Amino acid sequence: MLKLRLLNAVAPAYFFAATTVTFILHFCLFIPTIFPNPDTSLKSSTAFHTTVFLFLMFNALGNYIMTIKYPAESDNEIAIPVCSPSCSDKVDSHYLLNGRHFCKLCRKVIFRRDHHCFFTGNCIGNKNMRYFIMFCIYTSCVCMYSLVLGVAFLTVEYSISFENPLTFLTLLPLSTAYFFMGTISGLQLFLVLMLYVWLGIGLVCAGFCCQQVLLVARGQTWCQMQRGELVDNRSPWKANLKDVFGARWILGLILPVQTVEMYSEDTDGLKQD
Repeated sequence: MLKLRLLNAVAPAYFFAATTVTFILHFCLFIPTIFPNPDTSLKSSTAFHTTVFLFLMFNALGNYIMTIKYPAESDNEIAIPVCSPSCSDKVDSHYLLNGRHFCKLCRKVIFRRDHHCFFTGNCIGNKNMRYFIMFCIYTSCVCMYSLVLGVAFLTVEYSISFENPLTFLTLLPLSTAYFFMGTISGLQLFLVLMLYVWLGIGLVCAGFCCQQVLLVARGQTWCQMQRGELVDNRSPWKANLKDVFGARWILGLILPVQTVEMYSEDTDGLKQD
């Protein structure tokens, strides 16, 4: 459990550090190098790429904040359970009744718990699932967009050609070797590392988002899958998605705002049992 609590503290710091580095690289290196003369015909391109980046980053950070602002803890729970001394540290939560879980990391009772997200430092449940899914979508978009600009920067600044598909696969080991040989600078090696960081985070967030949308459409949670439960879904997949994304789901796709009303826990709890 100590390792999980440490991860719960390190993961948000890693997220904010990666976000800060992405901001700095975009506005201090990528845009000035790829579009060196904003007063010429490239001014519209500079404004376009800057607007797209700020829009993606605004939604990623906005939904991140909303995920934390609307925690999934149960409002009707007064007494907090206490784990027995013999409880294994590998178990991060305990199922109670009526769709409620006790999270050992949050030390709270969570309603319709899906999983504990270390990057936000809280549990994902019925109240913040939509924001978490949109956070994953826009984080993936920011990473992939930064990856494209990073590749363009390396092509313009260091004349690295990516026409060969094997270039990206061998870029990191070759760059590391060249760095220790003194051929390339530390900045170039750092940029190469960031390309792989963006690619990894982007793919993980995209895959995790697809999994979460599938579970929501089935009316199921990750906790139920871990317990091997098959949900008797009485609602069609469109109704399940509407429960999470709300009737104004289109607005939620472009702005990190609340688009769904919070239903009664007693009513929604029946769907879990």
